[in-house]
Amino acid sequence: MLFSFGLVSSPGMSNVSRRKMTTTRIHIMALDGIVNVNSLFTLALFLGITTTSTTNTLIDAEDTHCAAGTSISEGLIAFHVYSFSSFLFSSLIALALKNVINLSKDVDDGDVLANNNNNNNSWVHGVAKINTVVLRLGTLVSAFGSVFGCGFLVMALVDLVQIKLGTISCGSPHTLAAVAPLLVLVPSALLIYVFLVLYSFTR
Repeated sequence: MLFSFGLVSSPGMSNVSRRKMTTTRIHIMALDGIVNVNSLFTLALFLGITTTSTTNTLIDAEDTHCAAGTSISEGLIAFHVYSFSSFLFSSLIALALKNVINLSKDVDDGDVLANNNNNNNSWVHGVAKINTVVLRLGTLVSAFGSVFGCGFLVMALVDLVQIKLGTISCGSPHTLAAVAPLLVLVPSALLIYVFLVLYSFTR
């Protein structure tokens, strides 16, 4: 399928061309959004991996039974790395798709209307020759990479809360108050995100 990529306005431009241009711009905007959000998360995770300490805690000395064990500390680092890898994977896929669109654009000679007397009436219709199945599949893979990255990030934050405030099994109200929003709001948002992504492919 052909997607219009670049265009200088012309009174004679067809509705089909405008529709193709809009479709391509929507895909590029979606990929830009994925890359921008993933970049923020990737930077935050990199800083988190390099600065997070598993020894500092806010637990009272007499509540040693609430202290997190070695397995939770190991999970904190592991989930940080998993999340970092997922966001980086998603960003690379999105950037690859965007580069394919940019490098696949072409200009049809028949779409160039030259007017020597009035250059304002001339326009060039750029066409990006992209396989829609590959484009949608790549976008879907990139989106699910972001979903997995968010999931691993939530698990890393849960482990961080347990290290700082005490384990969930200890029943500390501070721990439960910090963990509850993570386990309710973020998964709910991810479900909505996945539903909307899958729904967009049916339109």
